[in-house]
Amino acid sequence: MLIGDKWKVLILRDLMTGTKRFGELKKSIGSVSQKVLTAQLRDMEANGLVHRQVYAEVPPRVEYSLTELGRSLKPILDAMWTWGEGYKAQNS
Repeated sequence: MLIGDKWKVLILRDLMTGTKRFGELKKSIGSVSQKVLTAQLRDMEANGLVHRQVYAEVPPRVEYSLTELGRSLKPILDAMWTWGEGYKAQNS
């Protein structure tokens, strides 16, 4: 439930390397709409996977990073990647 959506896995992948701004995430993920990305980030924040930092600047700056709980998913994502690479090699 926490990472079942395809966008959430991509968000996690991108945030594993460090803090990102909304525009960086949108550009990296590609075809996701702003509305969907916002909804996914809010859901992940509510579930304790993502931290949202708002800076009181003009224009406002918002950065997203993984919480400790979010970072704890790294071994699972790595295992999924390894499995996918093996699958691709067998079916090429």
